[in-house]
Amino acid sequence: MIIGIDLGTTNSLAAVWRNGQSELIPNALGKFLTPSVVYVDEDGMVLTGEAARDLQLIKPQNCASNFKRMMGTSKMLKLGGREFRAEELSSLVLRQLKEDAENYLGEEITEAVISVPAYFGDVQRKATKLAATMAGLNVERLINEPTAAALAYGLHNKNDEHQFLVFDLGGGTFDVSILELFDNIMEVRASAGDNFLGGEDIVDILIEAYRSHLDLPVNFEWCEPTLQRHLRIEAERVKRVLSMRDEATFSVEIEGQYCDWNLTTEEFEELLQAFFERIRIPLERTIRDARIDISQLDQVVLVGGTTRMPLIRKLVTRLFGRIPAMHLNPDEVIAQGAAIQAALKARHRELQDVVVTDVCPYSLGVETSKSLGHTREDGYFSPIIERNKSIPCSRVNNFYTIYDQQTQVNFKIYQGESRRVVDNIFLAELLVNVPPKPVGEVKIEVRFTYDINGILDVDITVPLTGAKNRLVIEQNPGALTEEEIKPSLAKLAQLKIHPRDEQINQALIARMDHLYQLSLSETRIWISDCSRKFSYLLELQDPDLIADFRSKIEPILDNLERDRLL
Repeated sequence: MIIGIDLGTTNSLAAVWRNGQSELIPNALGKFLTPSVVYVDEDGMVLTGEAARDLQLIKPQNCASNFKRMMGTSKMLKLGGREFRAEELSSLVLRQLKEDAENYLGEEITEAVISVPAYFGDVQRKATKLAATMAGLNVERLINEPTAAALAYGLHNKNDEHQFLVFDLGGGTFDVSILELFDNIMEVRASAGDNFLGGEDIVDILIEAYRSHLDLPVNFEWCEPTLQRHLRIEAERVKRVLSMRDEATFSVEIEGQYCDWNLTTEEFEELLQAFFERIRIPLERTIRDARIDISQLDQVVLVGGTTRMPLIRKLVTRLFGRIPAMHLNPDEVIAQGAAIQAALKARHRELQDVVVTDVCPYSLGVETSKSLGHTREDGYFSPIIERNKSIPCSRVNNFYTIYDQQTQVNFKIYQGESRRVVDNIFLAELLVNVPPKPVGEVKIEVRFTYDINGILDVDITVPLTGAKNRLVIEQNPGALTEEEIKPSLAKLAQLKIHPRDEQINQALIARMDHLYQLSLSETRIWISDCSRKFSYLLELQDPDLIADFRSKIEPILDNLERDRLL
């Protein structure tokens, strides 16, 4: 059985195709959303999901979140005295989803379709596949997040022919795609995006505005980890309140004093103007590349948790002159689409006639030089595969030597849209030997092949000698080498992961500790008493008493969290 996974910046979830439909898989707590947060203590004990998220306030130095934005980079995060890459932390989240799926479905899961932002590059896609391998999953297919969402929506409209735009704004990334559905074919016309734009940026904007309002310096001691976590929690709360009310109060205790800032929805909207402008750029590019007028769109579909904000819906309505569709849960629709793609891979008979095509969302090419009179200038970008070409695709361009008796040519591979490579993203390079000949006499054929997973292969041939060079882009800046993968797997194997049943109890302990930090007076005393009692019950190891206590305490904690939000 192949499952579909939405590996998100803020939350992750899994789904499976069963009984003719996609079905979400609950985690150990009975919830579909698993926070993409990892906790590692000094003894190597690991917690993921809600338990890890709740411990962020108490032990921020042991917790990591938002690491999806670091996929494919060499940045290290230190937890519990150990250093981890984003791929390693993602693998712990994927391992949790895999275990939850096995528990729910009653069979071993070894294969998955995983969604990635449409604008993820070659390095980030390979990092995602590596994270899955570390978690014990073989990735059958990487699917772009807007395409996954479109699959879920498209199957609900499969008898219609129509064009629609998927607006996918999650916690950390923004993607937009225009798709056309006809004769059971789902064709992506164009995609664009921003890998560093999402709900977390709105939280950052609120925190910076709060700091500026109070006239606090950037390096003020409130940036100490625990206080910084308090700030993020409060900014998230204010963001949600302003989605329901006209005014909210941003209040954080600094040096024993509560510093309040009242903010209206109008002021909030003004703060987000630069954020909105960043949204417009990929939107305009996608519409232009798809060569359609927005009046030709039959539907605009909202995907991703951040699209729940009324200000975002208002922006989309204003841009497209229509109310966007949101009849499927925006937090869940990508996982559902990934499960549909998994079913297509498994050739389920209900989906035999559905065909999905996708595009390369960015241009890929090499650095070249240009003649300027009697001199040459390096640093120009020569695209080989241009953005929004249907995939899989293969393109070849010819290049020639630029000096007499030249014996080597260094091909540098870039991704981007700028005419100068300095403004594009460097992927890799390959040094090719050529026979010494007069300038321009040695032809070099460069072929780019971009597969359905969005991964690039480069083949370079010198016809004069028959020499062939293949560039498997593994040594990108930040990519793990084969030598580094083995110790990484050994490090992960040394970590201690709570059994599934224990995770439920650990999550409740972390939740009570989290609420204790946020509460005062009688509520704080009550939570402390409950926490002590629960610890005593755990020592007794009576599963009935433990389950009974959980069933009584969790609704009360739900109400406390609901009251705090408002």
